[in-house]
Amino acid sequence: MEILGTTLRICVADLESSVAFYERLTGSPALRFERGGVSAAAVGCFLLMSGPEDELNVLRRVTATIAVRDVGETAAALDAAGAKVLAGPVDTPAGRNLIAVHPDGSVFEYADRGAGPQ
Repeated sequence: MEILGTTLRICVADLESSVAFYERLTGSPALRFERGGVSAAAVGCFLLMSGPEDELNVLRRVTATIAVRDVGETAAALDAAGAKVLAGPVDTPAGRNLIAVHPDGSVFEYADRGAGPQ
């Protein structure tokens, strides 16, 4: 499994002002999308999320998003290392992803960014 990068997940109350700040900070434009009632914006290595509190509470359980070359390969590597895949792999607008819990209880999203932005 090759790790290509990490995205930091941040839940925010005001997506618009947060996007403006992170665009200035990173010098990168936001890539915006919605999923499951949550509005999100990817800005550089940051993923900003805003929406209903019950949805955000679920998203807060995921520590970070790890970009990998191939999610199927990653699922096998996680299994061999003792992690448990909780969901996926599934297709998303940016590529495939899965959610896994590591033996220490940490929860991560692994995303195949081959078809979308990294």
